[in-house]
Amino acid sequence: MRDSDIQKLRRTGKRMLTAHFEVRASESLFSHGRIGVIVPKFGRTIVERNRLRRQLREIARTVVLPDIGKRDVLIKALSSAYGSEFTALRDELAQIAQGFGGKAQ
Repeated sequence: MRDSDIQKLRRTGKRMLTAHFEVRASESLFSHGRIGVIVPKFGRTIVERNRLRRQLREIARTVVLPDIGKRDVLIKALSSAYGSEFTALRDELAQIAQGFGGKAQ
């Protein structure tokens, strides 16, 4: 996603807040869904940040993208996500994807 797409999604997307994420979603103008991932530093090392970003991108690719249909989704990690296990993050994002309407077209 481009920066302008991310900014628009942050302003106008439907918001869901969980223990580890702030997620925004809206209908895509394209024929397919797109996902953006934001991982703020929160005083962590670059190694920790990159590890979390890689985990979230993998979860987004394998779990979230197949369920979002024709939606744009922006996933922003909260500071609590740094201390969480991969399976907990995966399960939470799977629930979020279903909360945005599943395979809505």
